[in-house]
Amino acid sequence: METRGSNSSCENGSLITLYCSSQQVLCQIVSDFEPVSSNNITLSSWQERVKKNYGFFIGVGLAIFSSFLIGSSVILKKKGLIRLVDKGATRAVDGGFGYLKDKMWWAGFLTMGLGEAANFGAYIFAPATVVTPLGALSVLISAVLSSYFLGERLNLLGKLGCMISTAGSLVTVIHAPEEENIKSMNEMASKLKDTGFIVFAVILVVSSLILIFIIAPRYGQKNILIYIIICSVIGAFSVCAVKGMGIAIKGFFQGQPVLRHPLTYCVGLILATSIPIQVNFLNRALDIFNTSLVFPIYYVTFTSVVITSSVILFKEWNSMSVADILGTISGFITIILGVFLLHAFEDLDITWANLPHTHKNPVPPPTPEPTIIKLEDKSVLVDNIELPTPSPEEKPKVFTIHT
Repeated sequence: METRGSNSSCENGSLITLYCSSQQVLCQIVSDFEPVSSNNITLSSWQERVKKNYGFFIGVGLAIFSSFLIGSSVILKKKGLIRLVDKGATRAVDGGFGYLKDKMWWAGFLTMGLGEAANFGAYIFAPATVVTPLGALSVLISAVLSSYFLGERLNLLGKLGCMISTAGSLVTVIHAPEEENIKSMNEMASKLKDTGFIVFAVILVVSSLILIFIIAPRYGQKNILIYIIICSVIGAFSVCAVKGMGIAIKGFFQGQPVLRHPLTYCVGLILATSIPIQVNFLNRALDIFNTSLVFPIYYVTFTSVVITSSVILFKEWNSMSVADILGTISGFITIILGVFLLHAFEDLDITWANLPHTHKNPVPPPTPEPTIIKLEDKSVLVDNIELPTPSPEEKPKVFTIHT
């Protein structure tokens, strides 16, 4: 390759002719080359060094902090709903929205928002297989705080069900495949057009409509699972919408024409519709049922539905190994057993104190005191005198009575 041209100074606007074999190319320099500032190099290297050396610990700390905020937010919301009942306002389960005027409820709502933001930051520094299982700590934190600040108690089977459900969720999340990285709205749209996801989404929509308009008015105030399942099913759409909105925001700052893509407005509409529905039915569940029951069941069902929707949307089962498939199935079975223990025996008073205890050397019962019969009249015959039974070895004795 040869370089020829009338202006070889390589200044701005100069022309350079390149020859390669029989091909000729004319190039024009439109701007001078500017080296990257040393300050940017120093800043980038400092960020990479911090993320490499301390990123894991920062991510774990943010995940634990997020669990504490989310677990505390449920308690604050419950306290706000109790205050409304004490004031005589219309309860959330009866369709009231007085909690929107309560400062305590808004404190819980903002605390949950900060918790989700901290959880999002944790995913930046630490891997998802570490951050997501740590989210189960929010279940235990809410159970502990509800016992101290709300006076709510779980029986022994409820505590075991809570631990079993949390363990099942951890197993399911650990064996779940990694999420596919989507970089543009066009890629997201192609995923949403898949036939499997469309069928799954239709099933979720029909199920949620049946639950909201038919089952919830009849059994919502009696069965704790109704309101929670509605929140979990709607949560699958809100999570997908949040992912799509995140892609749109990232693409906007990268100069992509996301504002001209119709999917941007669709995910915004889904997000604006699904979040109020979730908040409404979660408040109804908290208004009626025990917080230490509501939040563990909500965490389990929400995690299960979201993972299922992600697997169907991104077709992650194609890359799953046999061990991951068996682990996911085992996790779901464990979750079902834990929820059954948590819900089926909630009215029984079962504690460590009233469990049967066995001893190697049982203490004999105390000997009853002998009954003393007082005779007021000496001439009264006593018929209830117990005579000792003679042993077979003893000979019968003969008594002679002389008159």
